[in-house]
Amino acid sequence: MKLTRLALLATGLTLISACTIFPESEPLDVYRLPAAQAPASRGSLATQQWSLRLNKLQASEALNRPTIAVIPQGDVISSYKASRWSDPAPVLLRNRLLDGFQRDGRVTLLSTDDSNFQADLELGGNLQAFQTEYQGTQASVVVRLDALLVRGYDQRILASRRFEERQPLSDVQVPAVVAGFGQASDRLTAKVVAWAVDQGQKLAPQRP
Repeated sequence: MKLTRLALLATGLTLISACTIFPESEPLDVYRLPAAQAPASRGSLATQQWSLRLNKLQASEALNRPTIAVIPQGDVISSYKASRWSDPAPVLLRNRLLDGFQRDGRVTLLSTDDSNFQADLELGGNLQAFQTEYQGTQASVVVRLDALLVRGYDQRILASRRFEERQPLSDVQVPAVVAGFGQASDRLTAKVVAWAVDQGQKLAPQRP
C-alpha cells in the first residue's frame, strides 16, 4: 500500500510539473476610446423636449468583438496582436454617441438599450466599419455607420443616413491607431448628433 501511494504521489507531481512547461498566454493591452474633446459652445440653442434612446449598433461577427480590427490588404480581416478594446466596437461607438449627446446638451432625456425605458425616438443602425485599412503603405482608421432614427412606440423608421470618417495614420503603432479611432469617432459623433437633433425637431411628438 505504501508503494502504491508513493507511486501515485510521484505521478501527481510529474503531472503538475508538466503543466508548467506549457507557454503562458500572451498579456493583452486593453484600450478604451480616448476621451472625447469638449465641443464648441452651443450658445442659446433650445433644449429639446423629446426623449431619445440609443441602441447597441448591429455589426458583423468580425466587428462584434473586442479585437481591434485591421485590413492589411484585400479582403483579409485581421486584428492587432496582444491588444483589444475594453468593449466590442458597437458598444464603444454607442457609448461615444451617448457622450456626444450629453456634451451637446440639447437632448437631455437620454437612455440606452441597457435599460427598459421607453423613448419617443430611438437611434441605432449598422456599424459597417470600425477598423484600420491599408492602401499600399498608407493606413487610415475607417468608421462607417448606417444610422437609423426610429419611432419608439411602433419601431417605424423615420430617417436614415450613412456617416463615414477616415483618419490617416502617420504612425501605425497601436497607441497611435487608438488615438486615430478616437479622432474619427469624435467627428462622426458630432455629425450624427447634429443630424439626429435636426430630424428629431421635425419628427418627434410635440409636448405641450
